[in-house]
Amino acid sequence: MVANNQKERIAKTSWALLLLLLVTWATCGQAAGITMVSVAGEKVNLRKGPSTQYPIVWELGKGFPLRVVTSKGNWLKVSDFESDVGWIYKKLVSRKPYLIVNTNKNSKARINIRSGPGTNYKIVGQAEYGVVFETLQRGKGWVKVRHDTGLTGWVKRSLLWGW
Repeated sequence: MVANNQKERIAKTSWALLLLLLVTWATCGQAAGITMVSVAGEKVNLRKGPSTQYPIVWELGKGFPLRVVTSKGNWLKVSDFESDVGWIYKKLVSRKPYLIVNTNKNSKARINIRSGPGTNYKIVGQAEYGVVFETLQRGKGWVKVRHDTGLTGWVKRSLLWGW
């Protein structure tokens, strides 16, 4: 009788350890393995599902940054800076890093683009919520960016989403 109780305890403990191990592995894998992509074309459709048969949710412009949630065949399920989710064809994205202004939503306020990485540098431009920039260089809390108009400068990293 003691042997059966011991076997049951060992079996329950083994299952509990296995479950804990799987949860830990899944959590660590997701946190460490975040994949970012950016839209490679000028007008690319984000769809409700993984095929052209699904309706279009959004039309995205070049450089728009996206976080990959999962994939299915040649399609990526992605989310954007507002947590909108949709599917995009793999060949329509790239691994070139881009960022998007993620502050001052529903406001006319703009962020400053500066000549160097700090508030003591001259303001060379401004941008509003939703403006996309190519990532050129990263510094301590600042990032050097370029807009498709050619405007280049530094922005405080906390004001942007992407990579």
